[in-house]
Amino acid sequence: MIDARAVISPQANIAADVEIGPFSIVGPDVEIGTGTWVGPHVVIKGPTRMGANNKIYQFASIGEDPQDKKYRGEVTHLEIGDRNVFREAVTVNRGTVTGSGVTRIGNDNLFMAYAHVAHDCRLGDQIILANCATLGGHVDIGDWAILGGLCAAHQFTRIGAHAFIAHSAGVTRDVPPYVMAVGDPAVPHSINVEGLKRRKFTEQQIRNIRRAYRVLYRSGLKLRAAQLELERMAESTAEIRPFVEFLKSSSRSLIR
Repeated sequence: MIDARAVISPQANIAADVEIGPFSIVGPDVEIGTGTWVGPHVVIKGPTRMGANNKIYQFASIGEDPQDKKYRGEVTHLEIGDRNVFREAVTVNRGTVTGSGVTRIGNDNLFMAYAHVAHDCRLGDQIILANCATLGGHVDIGDWAILGGLCAAHQFTRIGAHAFIAHSAGVTRDVPPYVMAVGDPAVPHSINVEGLKRRKFTEQQIRNIRRAYRVLYRSGLKLRAAQLELERMAESTAEIRPFVEFLKSSSRSLIR
């Protein structure tokens, strides 16, 4: 299952059924789980732990040193879950000791060609990064978020679950769950209705989320007053609770 022209470190731990294409390089302290396919001309550097059934296409660079001028060769890590797809020329860097020390990627994510995940990022599940989407260091992204082509997220920003970042948008502040953001710098546009429908949110749930969005962005309330109103609404409406939790934990300020 490993092409004779691939270069595999004897210190790599590779499941027996992993397929690795010609001219790919797998370094020491790399663990690749069962059912994973690695195409030609891929470089995977450790320490990297990768789960099962991932697919990595040609010219991807997974687990390379962080692009941080403070990095001095310390041992840092990359952790990847299951069933992720890394398309052509995707780059994913390990963490830094000045950050968490780990870059983490969950399950069932799609990274389209030329997407970049920088050091210390934390990504959940079912996320899509379209072509050339770029994450600065320490970016957190919630489950089911979608980032359009050519968009960029500034260091330390957070993007909530089910959010949608339009193509070419520049995220410089936190984007709450469910919100569609557009422009550079990104501003709130609406909620991600189509995405919520695809994920089987009911019409009533979508109405509740739209009402919460209006409180936050269309009511004219100051942020603290809007947050208090959302907390009241969340007591009886579960789908609004992610809004409230996100606002409480936001440290970079919200798109407004």
